[in-house]
Amino acid sequence: MVYLQISLEHEILLHPRYFGPMLSDTVRQMLFTEVEGTCTGKSTFHSNYSLNSPRYGFVIAVTTIDDIGSGMVQPGRGFVLYPIKYKAIVFRPFKGEVLDAIVSQVNKIGLFCEIGPMQCFISRHQPYPFLIRFLKKILHSRLTNFFNKFSIISDDLFGFRKGTNTTMAIFYLVLDLLKTYHSKEYCVALFLDLQKAFDCVNHQVLLGPSI
Repeated sequence: MVYLQISLEHEILLHPRYFGPMLSDTVRQMLFTEVEGTCTGKSTFHSNYSLNSPRYGFVIAVTTIDDIGSGMVQPGRGFVLYPIKYKAIVFRPFKGEVLDAIVSQVNKIGLFCEIGPMQCFISRHQPYPFLIRFLKKILHSRLTNFFNKFSIISDDLFGFRKGTNTTMAIFYLVLDLLKTYHSKEYCVALFLDLQKAFDCVNHQVLLGPSI
């Protein structure tokens, strides 16, 4: 991420009502309005960088206006086109560069970030949501059938499959505890909750009758 002073070009399309003694000032003011705060412009020269190909950046501020060319009347419209050469301070991120950003807003469609003077929007939109859901459904169905066919997943393993969530795991655990208690037998249980999967279960509802 760098800040550069580069030479840029821009064209101002001026309405005939602005023709008058303040024409030059009007052209300058329109240049400031149209280019500052935008990502536009072709770079033609910079003293510290070899920019042989067109470069673009976020124009922060116009520093100098080098030349205002002769206006050309547009046929059939009456507007006048002024080519302008100027220098400006630009903010220039490069492809593949890692930048620090401040997240300013998060909503259901994506998030907004501030990277220096620029604002960036990162969308959560999936280009082919129906196709993705369809492929996920097929993949899940085939994997489930494969695991069941070769008994890869034990019946005592809960999770990853429909109808075998953590709530059902605690339900069967309570049944086993009650059965052991009424049979006056000993019971030992070992809990390994690596992903905190049981935190979302209402334990009071499930364990209430057995307490």
